[in-house]
Amino acid sequence: MVEKEIQREKEVEAGVPVDPDYNTPIRIAKEQTDNARYGKKLIKGKSIPFLLSRMAIHRVYSRDWIKGLTNTNWNIFIHEVRSQSGKHVHQGGLTLFVIKGKGYTVVDGRRFDWGAGDLICLPVKQGGVEHQHFNADNKPSRWLAFIYNPYHKMIGRQYNQKEANPYWKEPPQG
Repeated sequence: MVEKEIQREKEVEAGVPVDPDYNTPIRIAKEQTDNARYGKKLIKGKSIPFLLSRMAIHRVYSRDWIKGLTNTNWNIFIHEVRSQSGKHVHQGGLTLFVIKGKGYTVVDGRRFDWGAGDLICLPVKQGGVEHQHFNADNKPSRWLAFIYNPYHKMIGRQYNQKEANPYWKEPPQG
């Protein structure tokens, strides 16, 4: 222990800069471990409202920046497709499970029809995958998305919103 302190003093004297953020990854690792041990084990869907965004009407169960969850390695959310979603581009690599309804998704200009019980797998593609979802039912369709954050970050988390969903109105500035 004394030898480490002497070495540290020599490094400081030699002009080696001190890392002020050294404790940050240690703190984050502890927070993640505590969330895994003590975080929510059950998330009730009825307690989460549907929200409107540029992309869709969605209910978010888990995102990597939400505190207090058991596991934040996953982004998990439901999209409700009333007429159509927004259109955007990202690298793909996510899986969508259709809960109810029927519709189609246009991926890079190609149409894929889906219905309840189907699985939509967006491919990973350099430069991203342009896609948009459309409802073909007389009532809203819903699908559940799963995004594994470590993988999604590794392939380059990038989003480019091309069109907003038809229900979106920009909030007033000010």
